[in-house]
Amino acid sequence: MPIAIRELKASLSRVLQRAQAGEIIEVTSHSKPIARIVGIPAHTNEGLRGLIGSGGLSWTGNKPQLQPPVELVASGTAVSRIVLADRA
Repeated sequence: MPIAIRELKASLSRVLQRAQAGEIIEVTSHSKPIARIVGIPAHTNEGLRGLIGSGGLSWTGNKPQLQPPVELVASGTAVSRIVLADRA
């Protein structure tokens, strides 16, 4: 269902209810599609939502702190050589 930005602003709650019911809402600006609103069913408890609910995942809103990269030791056979040998 296409909907203009102005109409979306005026009836956001109704549009979100329709999206949650399974309808795909296409937001338009000057009659050109710019975004889609897709609902998440209430019974969905999979993926990230499930991890967050179980406490297995949390996010503070900050950028993730990555572990330092692993230093590779330059000994042994290079992977590229192993691949080339397998191809031969």
